[in-house]
Amino acid sequence: MAGSVNHQYHILAPDILPFMGSMSALTATSGGVLAMHGMAGGKYVLLAGFLGLIYTMYSWWSKVVQEAHQGHHTPVVQLHLRYGMITFIASEVMFFVGWFWAFFDFALFPSALSEVVGGQFPPKAIEAVMNPFDLPLLNTMILLCSGTTVTWAHHSLIHGDRDGLKKGLWATILLGILFSAIQAYEYSHAPFDFGGNTYSSAFYMATGFHGFHVLVGTIFLIVCLKRAYNGDFTPKQHFGFEAAAWYWHFVDVVWLFLFVAIYIWGSWGVPYH
Repeated sequence: MAGSVNHQYHILAPDILPFMGSMSALTATSGGVLAMHGMAGGKYVLLAGFLGLIYTMYSWWSKVVQEAHQGHHTPVVQLHLRYGMITFIASEVMFFVGWFWAFFDFALFPSALSEVVGGQFPPKAIEAVMNPFDLPLLNTMILLCSGTTVTWAHHSLIHGDRDGLKKGLWATILLGILFSAIQAYEYSHAPFDFGGNTYSSAFYMATGFHGFHVLVGTIFLIVCLKRAYNGDFTPKQHFGFEAAAWYWHFVDVVWLFLFVAIYIWGSWGVPYH
């Protein structure tokens, strides 16, 4: 019969959101460049692009949730959504590889940057570093605990325990907020500022972007908690929550590498603040 559907794929209707997202990204990056060069209006261009991205993401993901409720997320569609999330996390891994690469390049070959770091790493300008076994170790424990609570929530959902799902999500969200608060406190009491030398720049860029990912993951989990209270997610169909759990575990693993490489190994031989 003409118009009948004989496949499990979901054919999307034309939508302006992909174009809007692309233009918003272009506007945001252009505004960032203008702002960094101190040009007039750069900050406003950056803000406009950022708001456009927020609106695009909210509208796009709202439509994805609606499609799930309408039954369009067949097993084939869910499989490809998983492929998409895996690819996204892989791209995020490579993003952090860049920061690790820069940090190890500075640390292992300080003689190549003798004019900048004085032939040593951390540079001579760094008189003290953060004690990795103080607040950073506490934050490590917090993130490891949050990994167990989000797993608790996931297993509760799989076994039909919605109360356990909500409690696990609440615990994970609170631990994520606590992590961000401690990191903000740590930054405010750091013995060195952003920029000025390779160590401080690499330190703040790597740990700061991770902190940004923690904030994004926390928002992701808050949305999942709201959907859990709305009655969304079933033991057999809960990709939205599954994606959030994958993202949160990614954040956990990256922090372990940051803690060992930057906080412990990167501060070797320098007095603690």
